[in-house]
Amino acid sequence: MVAQLNYLMKILVPFLVIAFGAGITFAQEESASPAESAAPTTEEKASATVEETPAAKEAKAAAPAAEKNAEATKAASPATAQKKEAVESSAKPATAAAASTSKTAGKNMNPRDAENAWEAAIAKHDFAFVEGMVAPDFTGVTSRNKFANRSQMLSELKGDKDTYKSAKNEKLNVKMYGNNIAVVTGRARETGNDKSGKKFDRAYLFTDTWMMRSGKWQCIASQATKIKG
Repeated sequence: MVAQLNYLMKILVPFLVIAFGAGITFAQEESASPAESAAPTTEEKASATVEETPAAKEAKAAAPAAEKNAEATKAASPATAQKKEAVESSAKPATAAAASTSKTAGKNMNPRDAENAWEAAIAKHDFAFVEGMVAPDFTGVTSRNKFANRSQMLSELKGDKDTYKSAKNEKLNVKMYGNNIAVVTGRARETGNDKSGKKFDRAYLFTDTWMMRSGKWQCIASQATKIKG
């Protein structure tokens, strides 16, 4: 019996050793396989992290266009500045233009031409032009039989709301007294419609005194009388 047991142990022990070794090897392979299988996943995640997102691609694609727009804006800035200057110059107050007209009114005109230009300016309501021909120390009598200084006479002209069809001088007579004084007599004829739409036909007799000052003729005194209309 003992001999049989010894015989079985001799057979079983090598078999058990072989089986035990095979089990350990199998266990090591099983434990190594998850790590190996995990490695590609890590690499895939790493590679996925490196890939650009759609938003990043769009941002890069838009960057050159943004740079071009910035360059175009810089290039257009001089033109924009020129347009701004043009707008500002065209938006100057009308008073500046009126002041310029006032300074040049009557320049290089003799008394006869100045009288005709004055009457034409009344028809156009160009009172700035008339203002430039009237002396600061002007005195006179208006067609409404009122004494008037410069501001009063001009105020009466500015209150005129009539629409003129024609306005011209007739029978002008210029009398010179030396080189710097001239007296002009004449008749002015005006037609058109008043502010209510009614037609008018008026005539005035006038006497104007002109003086040469600083190279320009200025009216220093005037008297007008309505004889018709």
